[in-house]
Amino acid sequence: MPTELEELVGFIAHPNPSIRKVAAENLVPYSTEQPSIFKRDELLPVKHLKFLIRDHPEIAEHAITILINLTSDRTVLEYVATDERFLGILLGNLVDPSEANANLLAMLLANMAKWDGLKDIVNRKQDPPKALQSHELVFNQLLDLFVKGADGTYNKQADFDYLAYVFADLSKHPEIRQFFLTKQEYDDVVPINKIKVFTEHKSDIRRKGVASIIKNTAFDVPAHPAFLDEDQINIMPYILLPITGNEEYDEEETMGMLPDLQLLPPDKQRDPDHNIIQTHVETLTLLTTTREGRDYMRRINVYPIIRETHLRVDDEGVREACERLVQVLMRDEAEPGAEGADEEDDDERVVEV
Repeated sequence: MPTELEELVGFIAHPNPSIRKVAAENLVPYSTEQPSIFKRDELLPVKHLKFLIRDHPEIAEHAITILINLTSDRTVLEYVATDERFLGILLGNLVDPSEANANLLAMLLANMAKWDGLKDIVNRKQDPPKALQSHELVFNQLLDLFVKGADGTYNKQADFDYLAYVFADLSKHPEIRQFFLTKQEYDDVVPINKIKVFTEHKSDIRRKGVASIIKNTAFDVPAHPAFLDEDQINIMPYILLPITGNEEYDEEETMGMLPDLQLLPPDKQRDPDHNIIQTHVETLTLLTTTREGRDYMRRINVYPIIRETHLRVDDEGVREACERLVQVLMRDEAEPGAEGADEEDDDERVVEV
């Protein structure tokens, strides 16, 4: 005979919405404490939960929360992420400006993005809501949702911060990087330029996700000239400002820095998250892959900023990242035209992990 808990799981498919609501609400803690109860009968309870994301908002809230918890399991993750119909419903609901559970849907999508096959979403299309004023490509809609929804004006019940994690996980794939680095015809904007402005956002989720997106796209070495060009991506101010504090530099060091870093207020604080600082420093190291990148960083006095970051941030990961970057910036370069001058050293080649 089924246990009481197994019977409760069965009630999430009950035709009476009141019973579904009570069942779903009471099952939320068990999705972390006893997730195996949802995996019986070839994941039938998970199948029922997927239907509930279109239910009454209160029922859907509990169902989505359970799915978020359950998708930490690889079997459940693949079962959910490979369901094209479910993905279409999720994406349609997510961009709806009246969706009450938009943030939870973004969290679920962030979990689903850990399944490599979700990278195909870059080619997926759906009709955008008029309120979003976006493009038929779903990825453009998600990006516009991330930007326009940041202050709660698109959907008063959502900030869409967790889309940063969606983009961060997916940007590990070359085709997603290319999307972020390719100007979109519908608005004539390179997507990474929409993302970079959030490196100093109040939300640590946004900052962390955006830092990872920038780092992942920096693995595309042919795009480095655009990254450094002030008229194209111009990424350097957006990387350097978060790792800069209120330190005072001598006049010569200050005058050589980018204009954005020369007149900072006395209460300027570097990012409080050490992982974010480390990610930005690692991105700078990636951008030293070419001679042009190294020369540019020396020209704009990146070294003093890294020196102070190494001195003032009490974190081993940050210090090691700073030391690796300094080793590259402070070494002697072969003269232009000399044998080997344009060849990368073995320890400088970009290797993805």
